[in-house]
Amino acid sequence: MKMFSTYSVKIKHYNHIFKDTVSIYRDAIDFLINVCLSEWNDISVLNGKLLQQQYVERLCHKTSDNKNPKYPGFDKKFYKFPSYLRRGAISEAIGKVSSYTSNLANWETADIKTRGRKPSYPKAGYIYPCMYRTVMYEQTGSYEAKIKVFVRNTWDWITVQLRKSDVDYINRWCVSRKKCAPTLQKRGHKWFLDFPFEEDVTLTKTDVRKQTILAVDLGIHSAATVCVMRSDGTILGRHFCKLSKEYDSLNHSINRIKKAQQNGNYKTPRLWAKAKGINKDISIKTANFIMEVAVLYDVDVIVFEHLDRKGKKRGSKKQKLHLWRSQYVQSIVEHKAHRLGMRISRICAWGTSRLAYDGSGTVLRGKDAGFTCYSLCQFPNGKVYNCDLSASYNIGSRYFVREIIKSLPVRERLALEAKVPEVAKRSTCTLSTLINLNAEIMSFVA
Repeated sequence: MKMFSTYSVKIKHYNHIFKDTVSIYRDAIDFLINVCLSEWNDISVLNGKLLQQQYVERLCHKTSDNKNPKYPGFDKKFYKFPSYLRRGAISEAIGKVSSYTSNLANWETADIKTRGRKPSYPKAGYIYPCMYRTVMYEQTGSYEAKIKVFVRNTWDWITVQLRKSDVDYINRWCVSRKKCAPTLQKRGHKWFLDFPFEEDVTLTKTDVRKQTILAVDLGIHSAATVCVMRSDGTILGRHFCKLSKEYDSLNHSINRIKKAQQNGNYKTPRLWAKAKGINKDISIKTANFIMEVAVLYDVDVIVFEHLDRKGKKRGSKKQKLHLWRSQYVQSIVEHKAHRLGMRISRICAWGTSRLAYDGSGTVLRGKDAGFTCYSLCQFPNGKVYNCDLSASYNIGSRYFVREIIKSLPVRERLALEAKVPEVAKRSTCTLSTLINLNAEIMSFVA
């Protein structure tokens, strides 16, 4: 599979010179969006992005073969606009109009009571221009480059200095990857060149019976609880990521925001920025912890819960749910795992924490069981266990149950479902289900 990653290189000594370039590029996209909307019936019937791009370009750009374009205002308004930027803007406009028309069609056919608001009119938004090689960007030295921007009322080349540490990092770690055209980006008050890299990776193809997996339970109160498991239910390792200091800092930041809001100060950008920074740090440390354990045991697959975070958050824990960056953690882990050849899988999250791993039934957690700590739970048979660890066992078990059942012929699968009824409903599978399933498979083999 192909992987794409981006590394930013800071541009030194320039803070305001690129504003006009970005502004003109966005205005060009807005102009082309109006053109595409007017001519969408003709554009949509063309097969292929290249044909659509060429058609729109003939509508608005004058050439020796196309002396009377239908929309001459583009060349007048955007004089000497670079050809590569023009084609990039056309592609962006076509993509936005295509998305808008499809969303509008779905909205019109949906139920009036549940369809929500009408899709908003497409705009350029916060798009940044791509600095295409040789025509918009040229490397002139180890830490120096030329880029074509709008300066002094024309499109001209300027020389920029690149931060040494960023360039050295790319030269050290990205030599084997394919370097693509950079994009001009602004973050805060600084400007960067974002270099995308493309690389080919080969993911593991180990048979499910021989796989070693890492089952991950991401919690709101604790960062992560993981267990290393084999297909027969053998647990090779258990690890906890607490990050108590970081969570205390996050709670302190949230309390400061609450106190400020109680006093009528609802706009607290600095306090929110600090809280979001701490939250991001927690996510990165959690992802690094997961990958360290995965590399330590040389696992084949990392298994997460499929956590649907859509919709309005309700209840006493809605603040924590809003700040819970489970999707961000999973995306970081997915990127790093694929680079090492590991696969990522997700299973149904229903009941993983609620059901005891030994199959005894529904657990009592926290105050319901008389515990002051929410991480502990009590099984129906009286056993006291770590609830997140039990959930990680169930997560790994559900993955193996699903993959083993999928690999069997229909007749064998039905026979196993008759012997182990829990297999038929995946949301009730636990570690005991996996152990029973393996026992029945071994009896069939014998």
